[in-house]
Amino acid sequence: MAMAQDLGSIIRDANWLAHRYDPGHDAFQFRRVERDAHRAATFITDEYLGTTAPLAIRRADVRAAMPTTAPLHFLFHSAFCGSTLLARAFDLPGAAMGLKEPVVLNDIIGWQHRGATAAAIAPVLEASLHLLARPFAAGEAIVVKPSNVVNGLAPAMLTMQPQSRALLLFAPLPVYLGSVARKGMDGRLWVRDLLLKQLREGLHAFGFSGEDYLGQTDLQVAAMGWLAQHRLFARLIEAFGADRVRSLDSETLMAQPAAVLDRLSQLYGIKLDAEAVAAGPAFNRHSKFSTRFDAAARAAERAAGEAPHAEEIAKVAHWTEAVASATGVSMEIGAPLLENG
Repeated sequence: MAMAQDLGSIIRDANWLAHRYDPGHDAFQFRRVERDAHRAATFITDEYLGTTAPLAIRRADVRAAMPTTAPLHFLFHSAFCGSTLLARAFDLPGAAMGLKEPVVLNDIIGWQHRGATAAAIAPVLEASLHLLARPFAAGEAIVVKPSNVVNGLAPAMLTMQPQSRALLLFAPLPVYLGSVARKGMDGRLWVRDLLLKQLREGLHAFGFSGEDYLGQTDLQVAAMGWLAQHRLFARLIEAFGADRVRSLDSETLMAQPAAVLDRLSQLYGIKLDAEAVAAGPAFNRHSKFSTRFDAAARAAERAAGEAPHAEEIAKVAHWTEAVASATGVSMEIGAPLLENG
């Protein structure tokens, strides 16, 4: 355990990741995670970071030694859309660092699901964002890619960080449904778990009861989860404006990575060589397994996996458009990152 006089240096050091939040003790759990470990980890979760014992520091002590922060920007996503590879692209020593799905934000949304009030959550979320915004080196910005289960907190995060910019990344509905289908039972269970979380947050207003959802197929449930996130994204653009929030679909990302990176660097205010980054490992290695995996390999994998489900995907996509039309939800969210993309 660190001595009390050492707490300030830990709180100010980005290499000490604010990994978890414990509401019972009003304390953050810090873990030593240096840049190379961030680079090697698919996500900054226990599964990839190992089981080193954390260091607990009370939120009051964090508040007393609040660190200097870097520019903080967000990469919100609706899953299965290339968000991990895009976050990896911002591992740019001297310019930026990407944080991939910090668990502390999951802890906060889980706390909300268990009944925590907005008044209780707000100061904890604000402190968490300050901790995530600590720069790894002078002059660097931070790009945080939260898990998509945290999307309900996006309005609060953008309000608390008025200088932040956000990209809303999504897969077109048929692509999303294909990703769920080819993941088998794991994918189908995941979308039902996401539905439960979204229902707790009041993100579904499509006229379906819980019994209705039980009667729907897994891909119909997946589509409603996608539509709920799509509507949330559209509302973020409406609330915060296209100067701060832009949208991007996964197909444009994979087809025009250099153009996307160039425009995104302008949105975030981060200098990078778009052509060099697009040709680098972030876009040519599997984001989960680090094996060689370029756009052609992605397309081939997707086609093979989705073929057995093509009829169901097409029917569910058509049904979802009808639900969207009946409930006044647009299938287009606007503010595209590439105006002609």
